[in-house]
Amino acid sequence: MIVSSRWGGSGAFETMRVYRGTPFAWRRHMERLDAAARALGITPPASTRVREGVDAVVHANGLANSRVRVTLMSRPGDADADVIVAASAFVPARRPARVVTAAWPRNERAATVGVKSTSYTDNVRAFADARARGADECVFANTRGELCEATGSNVFVVERGVVRTPPASSGCLLGVTRALVLELARADGIPVEEVAMPLAALARSEEAFLTSTTREVQPIETVDGQPRRRSPGPVTSRLAARFAELVSRDLDP
Repeated sequence: MIVSSRWGGSGAFETMRVYRGTPFAWRRHMERLDAAARALGITPPASTRVREGVDAVVHANGLANSRVRVTLMSRPGDADADVIVAASAFVPARRPARVVTAAWPRNERAATVGVKSTSYTDNVRAFADARARGADECVFANTRGELCEATGSNVFVVERGVVRTPPASSGCLLGVTRALVLELARADGIPVEEVAMPLAALARSEEAFLTSTTREVQPIETVDGQPRRRSPGPVTSRLAARFAELVSRDLDP
């Protein structure tokens, strides 16, 4: 692995949970990193080379249960990427999330929509605003006023037993955990929809939750300071349990 000292250029990254010394959903994360790199004009390195670096960092630091970030960076006009691997100890949140809505919209027509790029300033700014307002996460609407995503999470709402989440056309990043939760819901007979909905759907829903690599399935407790009717609700709890079962039996689903 090479740690880059370059500034500028473009980059893509993936963050993964490490359980029992093994990065979770490795294949899915590497497929998304490969797609993001190609979208940015970066030649992605071999997945086997990246895995060697991740395993070396995790094991050298004794981080059997942790999080790891793989970043690909390139300078303008250079398709070859430096690979940066960073890992840290991690303790997951055990309580429901308090979320606020962002003062700025997500541009669903931006050049990097659907790409997990290092151009992350909007997310950092919104997350800092959320923390300043006593919240754990910030949720964006897009320019059409539709529910989109949070700074580092996907958003789900539950109405009359139906699990709904914004589609790719909303401008959200299609998270690995998001995909797994949709698959788990379908396998468990829970109806799901990827559908456009107004931002107000979050506050008025019966249940709501966030999904991400680090949050797994996290119930939403308050929206803009207003308590949820159910937190966690029965559907959220059921999906959180199914996800925990998945992690216990299969680290590369």
